Amino acid sequence: MPKTLTRIRNEDEAALGLHCPVEEIAQAYLTSTAGDAQIALRCAITDALSDLMQAERRARETSRLISRGYVRSALRG
Repeated sequence: MPKTLTRIRNEDEAALGLHCPVEEIAQAYLTSTAGDAQIALRCAITDALSDLMQAERRARETSRLISRGYVRSALRG
């Protein structure tokens, strides 16, 4: 997105009281890596992939529990 549109969007969000945490998150990664943008990006990607894998694992577990519940219900019925 062009910088002008980003600035306008951010100003509009600020006027509406909305807040996007992207800048804060980016700054936190940069701070934790002493300003090294490449390492910060790699850390952010690693964390995002870790969160995604954990969410997928939980979804599979939930699906398995639901399937088990249907089987038990069918056996009782």
